[in-house]
Amino acid sequence: MSAIAAMALGLVACAPPGGDAKQDSDDAPATGDVALTCGAEDVVLQAYFETGFPLPTALTEEFTKQYPNVTFDIREDQFAVITQNAPRVLQDSPPDLMRLPQMSELASDGLLLDLDPYAEAYGWSEWPESQLVQLRVDDEGRRGDGPLYAMGLSYSMTGVYYNKELAAQIGLTEAPKTLDEFDAALKKAKDAGITPIGQFNGGATGGLAFPLQALMASYGDPSAINDWIFQKPGATIDTPENLAAAEHLQRWIDAGYFEPDVNSLDYAQMMSRFIGGETLFSFNGDWEAGNLDAQMPGNAGFFLMPPLEEGGQIGAMSAPNTYGVSATAKSPDCAAFFLDWTATNEKARALTVEVGGSSPMGAVGAYMPPVEEGTTTAATLGAGDVIGEVNGAMDFIANATGAIYAQSWTPNLQKMVAGEQTPAGLLESVQSDYESQVGS
Repeated sequence: MSAIAAMALGLVACAPPGGDAKQDSDDAPATGDVALTCGAEDVVLQAYFETGFPLPTALTEEFTKQYPNVTFDIREDQFAVITQNAPRVLQDSPPDLMRLPQMSELASDGLLLDLDPYAEAYGWSEWPESQLVQLRVDDEGRRGDGPLYAMGLSYSMTGVYYNKELAAQIGLTEAPKTLDEFDAALKKAKDAGITPIGQFNGGATGGLAFPLQALMASYGDPSAINDWIFQKPGATIDTPENLAAAEHLQRWIDAGYFEPDVNSLDYAQMMSRFIGGETLFSFNGDWEAGNLDAQMPGNAGFFLMPPLEEGGQIGAMSAPNTYGVSATAKSPDCAAFFLDWTATNEKARALTVEVGGSSPMGAVGAYMPPVEEGTTTAATLGAGDVIGEVNGAMDFIANATGAIYAQSWTPNLQKMVAGEQTPAGLLESVQSDYESQVGS
């Protein structure tokens, strides 16, 4: 995705690429009903971000350095909490910028601002459509078409992190080429007394959805997963391929490949244990690459989930880290200006790579900071290129509806760990909940 996410030159209202020079906001151009500026007066942007991710804060701090009249009042919550609270927050205390867990209902209910005027004015519409398609919602609430209701701070993807020192102890010196090879590595780790997989699945956050969806991509077509997430007519998650993936996950659970307290483990604990050398593998996203380069220099590797057969189909959750503007935001022009700045300013783009470990949004050909060969960040960016070449990008199954993650995936995955749900029952239950939520 580093190729996809390379960005066009800034259109308006930004400092020269990489520079600290400030534009005279009074002279900033306006197009139609939108102003491409934050203005000259003091502005406080209200922001609602996800806990545990340093990139948004790093970007806001750099933005304020370049535009001292703009400061940010930031509130943070876990992803599952934002999922549950999003409609109420957007209606009762609308932020200017908000991390969006799922867009369909929020857009169709009129809670999000249509960003098409800004897309036209700033030139976002000239970016590769593959970056923006997931951020569009039509009149019937289906994603993939219609107006643009969000923008990404970066274009992220997921895969498998591994501890190189622990891997060497079991003879794993390169990424597994097939799912069988990966299974063999898990067994070797377990037999050697090493916890094979560290994964959060506690509270309201069903982190086992990460390995489950990765397995779905090994067994089936990633585009079919997107059809379900985008609520295409007739789409279902309850397929033979996805059943095979869920059964594979069940085998991992039964074999003891996850930590014994996986159902009480939160994200921060998972990361602490992985960084501390307590687990071999962890399914996670490239947003941790910069952190791991700092915390585990030279010792954290990354690879894409291997296919069933060597050279076979692969896929990965790969999507913009989605941020929207409330339909009733106090400073929508400034919020949109910030979103454009994150993709056009060289310092912002460098932060996206170095802090977020992710590819910036934007058009092909823009500035990309140099990345040291052999780093975790280099591995995640390289894997993104591979997924782009094979068209294996999927959105996250947690984003299919506003309630599907907290109310269906999470409890059903926790019940699987507890022996209270079967793989078939998991998919049947989630599909039933999905149909009731989308009205099909």
